Amino acid sequence: MLNEAKNFIQMYYDETGQSEQEMETRLIEVEQQILKQGTYEQTLDELSYGAKMAWRNSNKCIGRLFWQSLNVLDKRDLHTEESIFESLLEHIDFATNNGRIRPTITVFSSQDVRIWNHQLIRYAGYETENGIIGDPDSVVFTKVCQNLGWNGNNGPFDVLPLVIQIKDNPPKLFEIPKASILEVPIRHPEFSWFKDLELKWYAVPMISNMKLEVGGISYIAAPFNGWYMGTEIGARNLADDNRYNMLPTIAEYMGLNTKSNASLWKDRALVELNAAVLYSYKEDGVSIVDHHTAAQQFKRFETNELQAGRDVTGNWSWLIPPLAPATTHIFHKPYANDKKTPNYFYQREPY
Repeated sequence: MLNEAKNFIQMYYDETGQSEQEMETRLIEVEQQILKQGTYEQTLDELSYGAKMAWRNSNKCIGRLFWQSLNVLDKRDLHTEESIFESLLEHIDFATNNGRIRPTITVFSSQDVRIWNHQLIRYAGYETENGIIGDPDSVVFTKVCQNLGWNGNNGPFDVLPLVIQIKDNPPKLFEIPKASILEVPIRHPEFSWFKDLELKWYAVPMISNMKLEVGGISYIAAPFNGWYMGTEIGARNLADDNRYNMLPTIAEYMGLNTKSNASLWKDRALVELNAAVLYSYKEDGVSIVDHHTAAQQFKRFETNELQAGRDVTGNWSWLIPPLAPATTHIFHKPYANDKKTPNYFYQREPY
């Protein structure tokens, strides 16, 4: 921890243009805390900058151009399930911002808080005799919630409750008020029948099962969000055959030949689904970015980083968009998938 703390403090003071003397004073203070207590407390400024750096170092994220705009909500002083739930609602409302989405992270105590959800807002998945209703990716967690006493409506778009745990105490369930959940009904700019599919998606992707590591400290509850790139919804969530699997239905409505791969029915249905997602979000005034614009923004990020003297790392298989990847510069570039800290990391599910 001491080595990681020193490395982070030195980077923080260097990048923020503070004096050598201030840095040396802080390093001595941090070292004394670690030697006495086994850990140290980061200042709000250190935590905020560390969370932003973690976004900058996120190899799988194409949206890193905006890393400096991250809003950091410090909730390290909260230690009850009820107060944490209220702060999560605060995060949801602040980030959603009536559709003008604000990149946000809420950081809780590194000692005793855990959020069981994959995302703060996500749809349930129910196993039935006739197949899965809802999101297949949520089936396991839906059962966990049901075992904890939750009962959904067995619908395709039921929002799961928040599950919060303090230390080794039993986890507690909390329903998210409908007023806090902004959803976008999906319709198409040209196909009037598209609305008959009754598709929708939530406005903000708020990841809540990853840990934030800054300067040797792991914050295992630190939900964060940006805004959606359209293909996350239109080419994955609603399109993947192990998710909502809507391409066959859309192709049928379009009158496409689904018996032959050579008809490119999947490609044509995929394009129209993505067009519908982008159209719907923009019509409703909800922040979203198409994959071509996101790739251009990532190119600007690369330029900025090189000018700052930093190497750009990336996970190529995640950075290329799942729709028309070869039309972006990312497809044609190699990236070193080196892990830097601060960063966000996967962790074992608590259930």
